[in-house]
Amino acid sequence: MLKPGERNQIDAFAMQIGDVAAADLKQLHALSISVGWPHRAEDWQFLREVGKGVVATDDIGRIMSSAMWFRQSPALATIGMVITSPRLQTQGTGLWLMESALQDLEGVDLRLNATRAAQRLYLSLDFMPEKKVYQCQGIVTDAPSEQDFSGDLRVLGPDDLAAVTALDAAAFGVVRAGVIEKLMAHSRGYGLFRDDVLKAFALCRRFGRGHVVGPIVASDDEEAIAVLSPHIRDHEGRFLRLDTHFETGDFALLVVRSGLAVYDTVLTMSRGKRLADFTTVGASAPMTYSLASQTLG
Repeated sequence: MLKPGERNQIDAFAMQIGDVAAADLKQLHALSISVGWPHRAEDWQFLREVGKGVVATDDIGRIMSSAMWFRQSPALATIGMVITSPRLQTQGTGLWLMESALQDLEGVDLRLNATRAAQRLYLSLDFMPEKKVYQCQGIVTDAPSEQDFSGDLRVLGPDDLAAVTALDAAAFGVVRAGVIEKLMAHSRGYGLFRDDVLKAFALCRRFGRGHVVGPIVASDDEEAIAVLSPHIRDHEGRFLRLDTHFETGDFALLVVRSGLAVYDTVLTMSRGKRLADFTTVGASAPMTYSLASQTLG
């Protein structure tokens, strides 16, 4: 891994690498704003609490680039927050910081969600395309009415952490206990239970311009709709976002009808094991209907 204080010449800039944990939050916020990303300073701080990363600064201490990575389990990590100041985006800074991440993650299976502009970089680093992610967001304008579902729908509490972690692991492919615990501490969640067994859940937390719903884990569209609907009702008239691989079906239709139009797309990419290698096979197998975030997967 690149060491803090290591230097590199990027075009006319003498850049120095540093730990994201020690970086100034206001500058990190300014960096994400410079590329049009919605992250608040609080969102950066949340990510620093669950992951690691590096920043590149110039000779007067301005943060010009960042990259972060998140150990979901000993065998799998996600990479995100790979940002380069617009004036340096063709100068190799992103590659420099990605190499730092890859050195620290040697031997670990990797996932990330790539913007169109970054896909060429990740392809050059042997990441393989997987699935498109639809970033759906907007002001909730048509919240669904309450419906009867098969099971008991209720608000999740601390006692449900183990069940949420296990169900998420079945869908995500690894047990990411630390990430789920942190997400639940910052979220309001709804769970669908049958015979006191958790069958589906959806977490919602503050993020960016409003709130983001994710992860959502369920075995089918009906279950996913059951746990998403109360979050939509909770935020009627307010900004809401979710990131999903689902483009069609009843779940996707509910998202669009509620006012959450597709704003952008990114591409899930992997290095090492493919997404299918982590998938549970079976008609009733849990699936991730909405990502925790593009950064965390």
